[in-house]
Amino acid sequence: MSTSKETQRSLSEAAMMMPQEKLQPVGARVKRLFIGIPKEISMQENRVALVPEAVQLLVNNGHRVVVETNAGKASNFLDNEYSEAGAEIAFSAKEVYQADILLKVEPVADEEMDYLKPKQVLISAMQLNVQPKNYIKNLMAKKLSAIAWDYIADEDRVLPIVRSMGEIAGTSAVLIAAEYLMNQKGQGIMLGGITGVSPTQVVIIGAGTVGEFAARAALGLGADVRVFDNSISKLRRLQNAIGQRVSTSAIQPKVLLKALMRADVAIGAVRTISGRTPCYVSDEMVQQMKSGSVIVDISIDQGGCFETSRVTTIDKPVYKKHDIIHYCVPNVASLVSRTASHALSNVMAPLVLQMGDEGGVEDMIRNHVGVQNGVYLYNGTLTNKYLGESLNLPCKDLKLLLAAFNS
Repeated sequence: MSTSKETQRSLSEAAMMMPQEKLQPVGARVKRLFIGIPKEISMQENRVALVPEAVQLLVNNGHRVVVETNAGKASNFLDNEYSEAGAEIAFSAKEVYQADILLKVEPVADEEMDYLKPKQVLISAMQLNVQPKNYIKNLMAKKLSAIAWDYIADEDRVLPIVRSMGEIAGTSAVLIAAEYLMNQKGQGIMLGGITGVSPTQVVIIGAGTVGEFAARAALGLGADVRVFDNSISKLRRLQNAIGQRVSTSAIQPKVLLKALMRADVAIGAVRTISGRTPCYVSDEMVQQMKSGSVIVDISIDQGGCFETSRVTTIDKPVYKKHDIIHYCVPNVASLVSRTASHALSNVMAPLVLQMGDEGGVEDMIRNHVGVQNGVYLYNGTLTNKYLGESLNLPCKDLKLLLAAFNS
């Protein structure tokens, strides 16, 4: 009998030492999202947040998408393309603003503010340096959660939409400059170089994404390119990325002036994380540039890096000062709106899909640092430190708010 008890005891002890099953938490239940895409009414904005192919992807995954009529018209996407993709077509902005998640390119305009409803999620560009205090206060009063797509980061801490728009802007800047050098609008110069003729001189200020792709385009045409930036690491990265030697220099006024005096084209490609871009080229420096040369200031949406720059429009894109052609249209990507809309959709559609898979926007914000980077309002509370300081508004840390929400 004792032997039987000892045997049972040893078997029990052995069983206790065996690996035991453990209950694992069940993943978040997939949530069906209600997404609205209003027509952009901001001046010069031709892009749309999602193209029909992206809408079809969302609808096929069980999400509901409502698109305002003619939302994609400026990018040559027709209403029937959206309806065939499974979207509902709304004939007023008010209908679209009933959605739980709003996907926009530009920030909400003043005339659209009344359409917003409490607890909505707004995903749009932020444009930190131009938002008035009343605009932010109105959004706060609606108890919105707002995410700036231009600050959403990926797993490599890169801002994917900003980079895509920068690639477009950099390449477009060179094409624009080429147009204004030709006979019809300029002095009859071909941007680039051919056998036996000195190549066009191009100066690029800024070695970020815009500067890199402007340099690629200009080099591809055969131009002589010189890139200026105060970050040696950015200049080194640009040279490595392009794969060929490019003349580079730190921004020193005398060296920059010499380059500008020889330049046929000068491109402003400086971007700042917050505030205004530094003004690197003074009025006196512009005066010493060659007559008929072209300035394309891509930085104009943050103030511009040429002292002589002022905002122009797509209808009247250029003006002359000191006999230098100035092209200072903000939002250059809107000139190629179909391409830019596809680039936006490539980031936005997978992001929205992931939101649904993870149980909604709240869980997405909680679980992803890259998305947190773009959040500037959380349930009506301002979470962007720069906005809080510049507008003198109360601001709270997003992580603390998320911790309080979870508790």
